Amino acid sequence: MSSEPVEKRAHTTAATMKIGTHDGHFHCDEALACYMLKQLPEYKDAEIVRTRNPDLLAECDIVVDVGATFDPAKHRYDHHQREFDHTMNSLNPDYKWVTKLSSAGLVYFHFGTKVISAISGETDEQKLAILFKQMYENFVEEVDAVDNGISQYSGSPLYRVSTTVSARVGRLNPAWNAEAAAKPDELFVKAMELVGSEFTSALTFYHKSWLPARSIVVDAVRDRLNVHKSGEVMVLPTVCPWKAHLLSVEEEESTEENAVNIKYVLFRDFHGKWRVMAVPISHNSFTSRKPLPKPWRGIRNDVLSELSGIEGCVFVHAAGFIGGNNTFEGALAMADKALAFPEADD
Repeated sequence: MSSEPVEKRAHTTAATMKIGTHDGHFHCDEALACYMLKQLPEYKDAEIVRTRNPDLLAECDIVVDVGATFDPAKHRYDHHQREFDHTMNSLNPDYKWVTKLSSAGLVYFHFGTKVISAISGETDEQKLAILFKQMYENFVEEVDAVDNGISQYSGSPLYRVSTTVSARVGRLNPAWNAEAAAKPDELFVKAMELVGSEFTSALTFYHKSWLPARSIVVDAVRDRLNVHKSGEVMVLPTVCPWKAHLLSVEEEESTEENAVNIKYVLFRDFHGKWRVMAVPISHNSFTSRKPLPKPWRGIRNDVLSELSGIEGCVFVHAAGFIGGNNTFEGALAMADKALAFPEADD
């Protein structure tokens, strides 16, 4: 395989930075690692050298996913060596994630905050810290796990997901039976662009849409006792992505004497009616802490109002995770009665 730079420049100088990675079949982790590095001012114009030749790698300013060395002081970030078992948690005990790191995770750990700031323009340290955790848990960790062959499940999955970013990067490699001469270095650039565009898209969402919702959730949690005496119902003034924030906000707002444990969230839908949603046990879970009562599930309109004794009922989903009412008072009454239902009957 060629060890020529992926990005050839007409006026290369001795001062040109070089990012080294392996040649041959490429993967999502080194494509993402290289993309992230090239968002930084010091590596923006760097050449990417794809090779396994140790002499050529020694000339590189930074090397990812090849070389059998992890040494941040020398900017060497490989994870294939037998003794390597680092995770975000092993590198920083304040982080909870224990998935073995790939080259993407290693580069993200050491440069991620700067990468996020460079792409988003954000400079607030607290916001950057929140975005760093969110992007690892919801983007980079998946790349780490796939590259290291770590399954999401202990048993066989019920269905196969074949559209992940790692799978799509993998399909950019030259086909084994391609008639035309393959140009893997050019295809690697496309792989960087693919995973980079998805990384940037995810970051833009979390920065511009997800993060601003946090203050709304904080205010709603703090106002919960003005909504219901139990402190287990909160009201959102607007529809926003609240689920991903609630667990961490509850933990921050809890005290030894008073743990915050929201069961239902009320908000107005796009048609002006009110929804009552059961809080899931985790952000991505389909299991609720306390579903709406079983006798209400799958019932609608007047039949539901008569059954529940609450005027203005619109529906309760068959799974019990959400219901609706024409008015705020009706939605609050649904939450109030749902809280009173015995656990065995909910």
